[in-house]
This record gives sequence, structure tokens and C-alpha cells, in this order.
Amino acid sequence: MDFASLMAKEIAKSKTPPAPTSSSTTPTPTTTSTSTSNSKNNGKQYLKRSDLEAARREAYLAEQERIQQEREEKAARKRKFEEDEAERNRAREEKRQRLAEESKRRREAEEEAKERERRRRLGLPELPPAGSEEAGTPQPEEELDEKELTEKLREMGEPVRLFGESHRGRAKRYARLVRRSSTPQQQLSDGPIPTTLRLLPESEMKVPDKLPADEEGKKYLFRQLASYFTMVLKEWEVALAKRDLAVKESYQGKQAYNAMVQSRENMRPLFKKFEKADLEDGILEPVVEIVRHAQSRRYVDANDGYLRLSIGKAAWPIGVTMVGIHERSAREKLHEGGKNQAHIMSDEITRKFLQSIKRCLSFAQVRWPPDDQLQLMG
Repeated sequence: MDFASLMAKEIAKSKTPPAPTSSSTTPTPTTTSTSTSNSKNNGKQYLKRSDLEAARREAYLAEQERIQQEREEKAARKRKFEEDEAERNRAREEKRQRLAEESKRRREAEEEAKERERRRRLGLPELPPAGSEEAGTPQPEEELDEKELTEKLREMGEPVRLFGESHRGRAKRYARLVRRSSTPQQQLSDGPIPTTLRLLPESEMKVPDKLPADEEGKKYLFRQLASYFTMVLKEWEVALAKRDLAVKESYQGKQAYNAMVQSRENMRPLFKKFEKADLEDGILEPVVEIVRHAQSRRYVDANDGYLRLSIGKAAWPIGVTMVGIHERSAREKLHEGGKNQAHIMSDEITRKFLQSIKRCLSFAQVRWPPDDQLQLMG
């Protein structure tokens, strides 16, 4: 058999379908899938435009739904972040306000403490407690009727109505009277020399080394000086009172008592200057030096300061002052002021209270003797 007959035989065999067997009515899975795929290929050989459009529409809607869902999730995350951020900002704002209020309260407390300390140093009345109303504060004029205003004026012992006075004028007069009565009056101390200055305890009498530059510091310095001299005068008076009757009745005893009384009276102008804070620096600085050395129980140094203050460094004329029409050399220095001026010789009042300071030093070295015996004055 040649090649051509063999090829014809094979071609004919492939064209003739296989005969179905009677024993099997159900096709095998392989045969069924093959036939199904062939039918699909044969049926889906051409696609409709509507089917393509429907498939594209379904894919577009699915994509838009996915994008919308992602957008909603993103918006929800952003909204949650904004809410958390707003909560954090609110917490920070509350904390800032709380800290600001605490800082304000602390600052007000410090300012109140400084004001109280300043008033204590200057001898001013204390501040009223916070939130409390001043006693006796007058009511507004509109709240006082005729009957109530009449009763209040009678309680104060004032005339109910002055000549030609209206109701408004009476209310103003009552407000002035109440303000005047509520204003604290300056009280005098009960020391040997009554003064309006509030005296300090002994622990706060230590005077500074230099004069303070501010006005409040000087006022506090005047209170320290007044307190120290008041203490010395009190101790002096007590020491004289403790003496025996025979010593008191003796001539020397009476002289000592008279010296104390004279010193006390001569120092009243000095206390007046302390109250008015008008003591010039030329006298104040040496007085502070004297008191500082006396508080340190260095009485020789205090006496030296007193001598420099009383005698000073001024040129003292000896003998004939005018010898002709021409003055001698340096004669003009006798009339110069300043630190070289002898203050104690220029004013009688100043001379007297400076001598009283010297007598206070003499008593202080007996009442508070120094540790070093070389610091005793002769």
C-alpha cells in the first residue's frame, strides 16, 4: 500500500463520526465538556453591543461603588481625626486657662503680700480681707429714702437737715460722714515720745549700711530709727525708775532724771522729721552711722561719727577774724556748706537733738555693754 492510499484512508476515518453504543446512554464527562465547549464556541462566536455596554456599565457601577465606599471611609477617618484633634485642642485650652488662672491667683497673692509688706514697712493700715466689704460703706443716694436717711443721720449725731439742704445734698453729706468715719485714723504710739509711725520690733531695727535710694526705703529707715530711739528712751526711763529712793532723792539722781527728760523733749523735733520724712541726707547719713555702730556695740566708732557730725570738718576761726579790708587765704571756706559744714552749730534745734543722741549713746553703753572693752567711750 502506497502513501497516498494510507492518507486517504486516514482522512476518511476522521470524517466519519463514531457510532454510539447502545449499552451507554449517558456521555462521559470528557465527551460532555468537549461538546459544551464546542457549543459555546459555536454560540458565542459573535457578541452583541448591548451585552458589551451592559458589562461595561456593571463594571463602571462597581468601580463607582468601590470609590464611593473608599471616599466615605476616608471622610469618616478624617472626621474622627478632626474630632480627636478638637478634643485635644479643647483639653489644651482648658489646661491653658487653668494654668493662666492659677498664675493670676499666684501673681495676685504675691502682689497682695508685697502690698501688705509695703504697708507694714510704711506703717500704713492693713488691707481689708479679700471679698469683704468695708464696714460702714455708704449706700448709693438712690437707695436711701427720706425716713432711712433721717434715722442714720440721727444715729451719727448729725443734724437731720441743714438750712436749704435738699434730699440729694443730705445723702451726699451722709456719704462724706461715713467715708470720714471709715477712714482709719493714725494712732499715736505709747512710747516716751508719741509718734504716728508704727514702731518695729527689736529684730527689725537693724539699720542698713547705706541710705536707701527709694522713698519707701527711707520711710522704713525712719521707722527703724524711731523704734531704736524709743527703745533706748524706754530702757533709760525704766533704769531710772528702778533706783533706790535715796538715789532718786539725791542731787545726782535728780540731775540724771532731768537729763533723761531733757533728752526726751529735745528729740521730739527729730521724731517729727521722721514722721514727715524730711530729714536732710547730710544729717541722716551720720545719724544712721551712729545708730549702726551703737547697735553693733561699737560705741567708740559711734562717738567718732557723732564728733564728725557735730564738729565736722569745717574750718574753725581762731583769734581775730577780720584784720583789715583784705581777707586772708582760704577765709571763704568758713562760709561754705555741704559736708564740711558744722551742722550742730547752725541750728539750735539740731544741736539739741544731736546732744540727746550723744546722751542716748552714753546710756546704751551701760545698758548694753560691748564685748570689747576698748569700745567703751571715756
